[in-house]
Amino acid sequence: MQNSPSNQIANSRLSKTAAVLLLACAAGCGSSSSTSGTGGTGGAGSATGGTGGVPAGGSTVAVNLRTAGNYAILAESAISTVPPAVVTGDLGLSPMPASFITNFSLVADATNVFATSTQVTGKIYAADDAVPTPSNLTTAIGDMGLAFTDAAGRAPNVTELGAGSIGGMTLAPGVYQWGTGLLIPTDLTLNGGATAVWIFQIAQNLTVSSAVNVHLTGGALAKNVFWQVAGNVELGTTSHLEGIVLCQTMINLRTGASIAGRLMAQTAVSLDASTVTQP
Repeated sequence: MQNSPSNQIANSRLSKTAAVLLLACAAGCGSSSSTSGTGGTGGAGSATGGTGGVPAGGSTVAVNLRTAGNYAILAESAISTVPPAVVTGDLGLSPMPASFITNFSLVADATNVFATSTQVTGKIYAADDAVPTPSNLTTAIGDMGLAFTDAAGRAPNVTELGAGSIGGMTLAPGVYQWGTGLLIPTDLTLNGGATAVWIFQIAQNLTVSSAVNVHLTGGALAKNVFWQVAGNVELGTTSHLEGIVLCQTMINLRTGASIAGRLMAQTAVSLDASTVTQP
């Protein structure tokens, strides 16, 4: 039996309504990966999407460093330098003692709570300093671990961007994830406002090539950029990085490399005439 004209009109309206609902769901529940181009040879790429250039989904809340945020450099096994390093901010080492902070020419304060160095604008703390330093460092090391786990657990917006090589790109705020190492072979730009957050989840090593710079534009701040690295971190000669490095193993800055941010290693940090400036 054929539908009457009135039934046909009703059915048509229902079909249109269903289509609108489906489109709305697709827009609001989009895929976990959103990119608008990757850089080819000799070209630049970008990763954008979502409202206001932020990749859809995932988290834009900064990682809470807790007391680990009191340090420009925080490590567990060693902190070393080939002078002259230029560090602005405090250093902390635990559970190893001050003898594992090498080539800084430490001068103990009269209280023995901390030491100083001509290479550091700030204080240097180690596990064998006088109280309350040992307890404070134990808490900070624990907070560093919590921050690493927090950053690693965020839902990614973009996965495997550039197959692990992102030189020449301009990246919007969001959570980016790689199941491999990450190479930055040419300059990288992070573009966003003062409250924008980037979290980079890297399953292996992070390598920044020599003379390569990471730039922040649009008012973006280094304190809101987080590099969560399960492997080693290698900053090549005279390279520059922006952000907080949360590394499960070793962080190595080659000759003249610099960072505006913090270096937090679950093993060691090595500097070579490097500059570290806390955000």
